[in-house]
Amino acid sequence: MLNSYFDDYARDYAYYKDGAWCYEDGCLYRGLIALHEATGDNRWLAHLRRLVDGQIDSVGNLRGYAIEEFNIDNILSGRALIYLFRLTGDERYRKAIEAQIQQLRAHPRISAGCHWHKLRYPHQVWLDGLYMSQPFKAEAGALLQMPSLVQEAVDETLSALDLTFDPPTGLYRHGYDERRLQAWAHPTTGLSSAHWGRAIGWMSMALVDLVAVLPEGQGRERLADKLSALLSRLAALRTADGRWLQVVDDPDLPGNYAESSATAMFAYVFQKAERLGIAGVDGDIGRRALSALELHALKSRPGMRPVLGGICCVAGLGGFSGRYRDGSAAYYITEELRDDDIKGVGPMMMAYAEQLLERQTHRAVDAVTS
Repeated sequence: MLNSYFDDYARDYAYYKDGAWCYEDGCLYRGLIALHEATGDNRWLAHLRRLVDGQIDSVGNLRGYAIEEFNIDNILSGRALIYLFRLTGDERYRKAIEAQIQQLRAHPRISAGCHWHKLRYPHQVWLDGLYMSQPFKAEAGALLQMPSLVQEAVDETLSALDLTFDPPTGLYRHGYDERRLQAWAHPTTGLSSAHWGRAIGWMSMALVDLVAVLPEGQGRERLADKLSALLSRLAALRTADGRWLQVVDDPDLPGNYAESSATAMFAYVFQKAERLGIAGVDGDIGRRALSALELHALKSRPGMRPVLGGICCVAGLGGFSGRYRDGSAAYYITEELRDDDIKGVGPMMMAYAEQLLERQTHRAVDAVTS
C-alpha cells in the first residue's frame, strides 16, 4: 500500500511555494532519494529529476532563490542537487550547489558560530536549522573535497546541541536567542520553554544523517553518542500505540495529540541509527512507529488515494502572520493540522525506505543460512 501511496503522492505533488526553491519540497526530495537508494527503482529518480529540473534553469539558477534572504531553510533542497550531480555529472547542479555554499559562507552567525535561523530571526538558533543546513555541508564538503566544510558541520552541530540541551529532561528546546531579546526566550538561558516533537525530529534526522556521511573520528562519535542518549530518552516517551506527541514530554497537556511528522521522523531515525550500529538503539521502535502511522493516521478515501493525517502544518517562534508564537506548550497545540503535508509524508517515505533496507538484510541473511 505504501509504495502506491508514495508514487501517487509524488505524481500529484504541486510545488509547496509555487515552484520557488524551499525546504518543504526538499522534504519530498529526501524521501524520493531514500526510496531510490533502498530499491534502485527508477520511478523514484524520475519523480526527483522532474521536480528538481522544474526549479533550475539551463545555467544552474534556482527558481525564486536569493542568497541575500539568508534563510537557512532554503539549504535543505540542495541535498537533491548533490545526489543528482553524483548520478549525472550535470554542471547545472554543481553551480547551484556552489551558490548554496556561498550563502552559508556569508550567512550571519551567533558568537558560538551557529547560523542565524533566518535574517528575519536574528541572533536565533532553532533546532530545525540543523537539519536544513548541516548534512548539506557535510555532503557538499565531501563531494567538492572541502574538508573544512565537513568539519564546520560537526563543530556547529555540537555547539547548537550544547546551547539547546535541557539537562533535567534529556531533551532539546526548540530555540535559543543569544541576545535574550525575544519574549519566548528565558532571560537567563535564552531558551524557549517547551519540547516540540518535530523540532527534536529535525535535529535527530540531522544527527543520524551526519553520522552516516562523516568519516570515523571523534566528531562522528560524539554526535553518535548524543543521538544514542536522545533516542533512549525518546523511547520512554512513546504513546501506547508507538507514536510521539506534539509536545513530546507532556501527555497530560489538554489537547496534546499524536503528531504524524515527528512520529515519521523518529521512525526513520531509530531504524537508520540501528543500521549504522549506534549503540543501544532498537530499530523495532521505529518500525512499530511506522506501522502505527499506517494503521492510525493513514486515512482511506473511497475512490481516492489515502491521505496522511495528524500533521502539524507549521510551528515556530516569534512574530509570524500577525501573531506572536511564544514557544509555550499551550502554543504548539494551537497550530493548524493539515492532511498530507509534505513535512509528514517525506519523513514517512524515509522511514519506509529504512524498513525496506532492513528486510533486504534479513533476506540476505536467510539466503546465506538456508
